[in-house]
Amino acid sequence: MSEPGRPHPNLEVASRYLPAGPRALVGGDWFETVRLHYGRTLLVVGDVMGHGLDAAVDMNAYRSTLRDVASTDLAPHRVLRQLDALAAGDAGRRPATCLLVRVDPARGVAMFAGAGHLPPAVFGADGSATLVDVPVGPPLGTGVGGYEAVTRTITPQETLLMFTDGLVERRGEDIDVSLARLAAVRLPRGAGVNAVVDAVVAALDADHAEDDVAVLAARSRPRLPVDPAAAAEAL
Repeated sequence: MSEPGRPHPNLEVASRYLPAGPRALVGGDWFETVRLHYGRTLLVVGDVMGHGLDAAVDMNAYRSTLRDVASTDLAPHRVLRQLDALAAGDAGRRPATCLLVRVDPARGVAMFAGAGHLPPAVFGADGSATLVDVPVGPPLGTGVGGYEAVTRTITPQETLLMFTDGLVERRGEDIDVSLARLAAVRLPRGAGVNAVVDAVVAALDADHAEDDVAVLAARSRPRLPVDPAAAAEAL
């Protein structure tokens, strides 16, 4: 899977892709970051239904379409509507789940919208996790639409964690139990975004997951105070 785009400098990002099985080099799990206007960044995690090369081909199609639609700077739920309509018009395209988060570090807010995807987690400064209650819309490609967005504050002390279902799901286990396992993870205080990804992958034993795993973590960079003397010299 190709690397995602580069977010704005005001956002720290770390990611991980873990294919299931030694020979499963490609699949339908993916993540992306898209720079938007005014210092905002759109974070994306998606999962095409199925496995193998066909899922990877559709994944690349969704990813390419997402970049084009996101460049119009629509709100996340409107981006999902466009993706759903375009995918539904392609009879050969597999359905996919998707989670979008538009992060605005300057305002300290994030807007979430989902298409059949599991909710993200936010780790606080104390290392504890909270699952974000995101309205669940239908998977992309169904043509049903009906996506909604929710907004919450997000601070430089909090780390957002987005992921595909392979990170948490276990065969024969209720999904609520799987998500509760993630919510119970406790991280060391002050852990960086790369350390957050490492700790979650280790805590959930994602290296031995039964399905592909994609993880994307992000944290706003705190704005440094302006030195009046330095600013005056720059003029």
